[in-house]
Amino acid sequence: MTYRIAHIPGDGIGPEVGREAMKCLDAACGKFGLKVDRHDHDFGGDRYLATGEVLPDSAVDELRGYDAIFLGAVGHPGVQPGIIEKGLLLRIRFELDQYINLRPIKLFPGVWTPIKDKGPEDIDFIVVRENTECLYSDVGGSLKRGTQDEVAIQTAVYTRKGTERCVRWAFDLARTRPRKKLTLVDKSNVLTHGHDLWQRVFKEVGQEYPDVTKDHAYVDACCMWMVKTPEWFDVIVTCNMFGDIITDLGAMVQGGMGVAASGNINPNGVSMFEPIHGSAPKYTGKNVINPLAAISAAGMMLDYMTSAEETSGEVATRKKAGQAIETAIMSVLGAGRIPDLSAQSGLHTDEIGDMIAQQIADLPA
Repeated sequence: MTYRIAHIPGDGIGPEVGREAMKCLDAACGKFGLKVDRHDHDFGGDRYLATGEVLPDSAVDELRGYDAIFLGAVGHPGVQPGIIEKGLLLRIRFELDQYINLRPIKLFPGVWTPIKDKGPEDIDFIVVRENTECLYSDVGGSLKRGTQDEVAIQTAVYTRKGTERCVRWAFDLARTRPRKKLTLVDKSNVLTHGHDLWQRVFKEVGQEYPDVTKDHAYVDACCMWMVKTPEWFDVIVTCNMFGDIITDLGAMVQGGMGVAASGNINPNGVSMFEPIHGSAPKYTGKNVINPLAAISAAGMMLDYMTSAEETSGEVATRKKAGQAIETAIMSVLGAGRIPDLSAQSGLHTDEIGDMIAQQIADLPA
C-alpha cells in the first residue's frame, strides 16, 4: 500500500517542525514496510502576499485526492489575522467535511504538568469536538457598523445530522478504550435550544451503546474538573466553540503546546493533521523549536487516516506504525533526553527529530 500525503508546511516554524514530522513518518513507515507518496504545497502567508490567493478552488479538489493532509502551522505577521486561518484552515475543514476535531490529552512520562500531584496515569483522555458547526458557521452580520448604535450578531448553528454524527463517532471511540466512558460537555442549563438538541441526541444514541458509561458536565464545571481531577475523563464530546476552548486548557494540563497534536477527521474521506501550536514567527529559521507536537500529529495521521483501497491487514500495520511514533516519543521523554520542551531547551529542532526517528528504528519489530 502506498499512501498519498499532501504536506502543507505553512508559515513561520511550520516548515521546520513539518520537516521533522515527515522524517519520523518516513522512519515509521519504513520500519513497517509502508510507502508514502508525499507532495508539498506552498499554501500560506508568503503565497498570499505574492498572489493575493489563499487556497485556489482547484486546490480543494486536488486535496480530495490524497489519503491525508499534514499541516505545519498557519499565521503570518504580514497578513491580517483571520485571512489565512479562515481561507486555508477553516476552508479545508468545511469543504472536506472534516467534522471531527480530535484532541488527545495525554501526559507523557518525563513531562512536567502544572497540575499538582498528577502523573501520566491520571491524564489520559480525548476530546471529540464537532468541527463544522456552532459559532464557526459564520452565520450573522452587523448593523450600523462603526456607530454608537452598532449591532453585531454571531449565531451558533447546530443541526441534528451534525450533532448526531459527532456524538455517534465519540461513542464508537469510547467503546474502543479500556474505560469505555463518554462525557457530554455543554451548557444546556443556559443554552436551552441548541444544547437541548445535544442532550437529546446524546441520550438517544447512547441507548445503542449499553457498554459505554455516560456522563455529563457543564463546560464551566468541566474546566474545573480538568484541573482538579483530570482522571475522571476518558472521552469528552462537545460542540465546536467549547471544544476549541477546553482543548487549549488540555494542552496545558498535558505539559504545553509543544506536545499537543490534533486531527481534523472525515471518517469517510480525507483528514488533516496538525500540531495545535501557532506559527511562532519570531523563531522562524532558528532551528530551536521543539517539534514533538508535529511528530505526534504524524503519528495520529497514521492511526486515524482512511483509505478506501486498504485491506484490514494494511490498516492494522498502519496503526502499528502510528503507535511506534508515540512509543518512541514516550521512550525519549521518559529517559529524560529532552528535559525542557520550551524554545530554550538547548536542543535543535532537527536534533529532536533525529532522536525520535532513531528511537523508532531501534524499537523491537
